[in-house]
Amino acid sequence: MEERLQKFLAEAGVASRRKAEELIAAGKIKVNGKVVTELGTKVDPKKDEVLYLDKEVSKKEVDLVYIMLHKPEGYVTTAKEQFGRPGVMDLVSQIEARIFPVGRLDYDTSGLLLLTNDGELTYKLTHPKHDVDKTYIAKLYGTPDDMDLQKFRRGVFIDGRQTKPAKMQILERGERQSTVEIVIHEGRNRQVRKMCEAIKHPVAQLKRVATGELKLGDLPKGKYRHLTPKEVKYLKSL
Repeated sequence: MEERLQKFLAEAGVASRRKAEELIAAGKIKVNGKVVTELGTKVDPKKDEVLYLDKEVSKKEVDLVYIMLHKPEGYVTTAKEQFGRPGVMDLVSQIEARIFPVGRLDYDTSGLLLLTNDGELTYKLTHPKHDVDKTYIAKLYGTPDDMDLQKFRRGVFIDGRQTKPAKMQILERGERQSTVEIVIHEGRNRQVRKMCEAIKHPVAQLKRVATGELKLGDLPKGKYRHLTPKEVKYLKSL
């Protein structure tokens, strides 16, 4: 059965589907000996030979790996970083499989980050239409009032467009800072920080504690663990 080339590459663990599209467009994929750059190209895994960097790609050889990492502050989630800052892949170097992050966490944000070589799952979890909840604990400057909480519930304007409705719950009030729980459904660039700036309560510290019902728990900062079969099944059901 034929399937789109980028979907095949993602399921084979080469890269996420979006990254696979970039590889195709850059002319780094060959099908039956010919460079392919059309994103609509379809392949039959049983008949066609697919090469990435002149090495054959096969879904049969891939053992799918699912990792939860407690990302510390001061690490980037991109594969390559022009400023030489440490990356999350350094923290999972013991994993032999070629895994990649599911979405991103900012350099100065800590918390739950999933990594896998299941490109199809990555695509589904990061696609805007799936609305997977992401829960954060944030320390803010000042304390939001009821009007600020209403703004979050309606969605606030950042980068020229309105966010989807979000939730904010105040957990602790202090003289200069407050601690809140924030739940969003999108993954826009630095979204939580920008939303908090929009209501005049900038973020002092930010940590992602859950993706959907999958919780970080007491996993130590900088450490990782493999997801249980039940957790993987849950993510695939989203």
